[in-house]
Amino acid sequence: MATIHRALDRGVTFFDTADMYGVGANEELVGRAIRGRRHEVVLATKFGNVRAPDGAFLRVDGRPEYVREACDASLRRLGVDAVDLYYQHRVDPAVPIEETVGAMADLVRAGKVRFLGLSEAAPETIRRAHAVHPVAALQTEYSLWTRDPEGNGVLATCRDLGIGFVAYSPLGRGFLTGAIRSEADLDPTDGRRRHPRFQAANLERNQALAESVRRLAREKGCTAAQLALAWLLQRDGVVPIPGTKRRTYLDDNLGALDVRLTPAEEARIDAAFPAGAAAGDRYPESAMRHVHR
Repeated sequence: MATIHRALDRGVTFFDTADMYGVGANEELVGRAIRGRRHEVVLATKFGNVRAPDGAFLRVDGRPEYVREACDASLRRLGVDAVDLYYQHRVDPAVPIEETVGAMADLVRAGKVRFLGLSEAAPETIRRAHAVHPVAALQTEYSLWTRDPEGNGVLATCRDLGIGFVAYSPLGRGFLTGAIRSEADLDPTDGRRRHPRFQAANLERNQALAESVRRLAREKGCTAAQLALAWLLQRDGVVPIPGTKRRTYLDDNLGALDVRLTPAEEARIDAAFPAGAAAGDRYPESAMRHVHR
């Protein structure tokens, strides 16, 4: 909560959570932290990834009745009358996107939601959804080591339709900061241990890429995190959402606002860390089935 309060005090306005984070606990935390300061916040949350009370993943659910149920539950946990941006966290392949977004649009008409978003949706899905109700934002993983949106048409589709692009995991789940040099740096319970990019040979190959970012950052006189965030901030229509629990890292991330990359520096970054260079999938195989739907 102290970190959230520091962020507010420093002018951060966009806060992103989801009903699956901590199985609702994170929404409750954010709700407590912004109490009395709701007017300062653009509040976003997400639905669709259904988890058991112990956190185990159960399914993706995009049924209209679940949309309404999930929204009401999120509003209760957050302690607010409405959220500013409501995302479908993952696309449910068993439910036409038109039906899901139609139910989300009903929430807008009811005054419970102001704007609609999608997460990890494919270009054709985005267009179909946008035809039902304007999609304000598309959230997808995007960073120096995950540049998929540049090549799979997602970024181009958002720009074509005037949809904002929200880049999650902009620091490569912490990897680009240089804090993770080996699997031993991850707690035994850390979920990143299941991610291919953090395993064995992949991690070793990816270290060379991360070192190139650290080297360029040293030359620039900033941290690796600031360089990686500055690279995203200079992309048209892209808003990165770095997550942290600590005020020290929050302040470091905000320092990226003061970093300006020249065209020559951007070219050096592209050469050192080209699209598709990262080794390994960004999620375990089971989770990869739910992205870019």
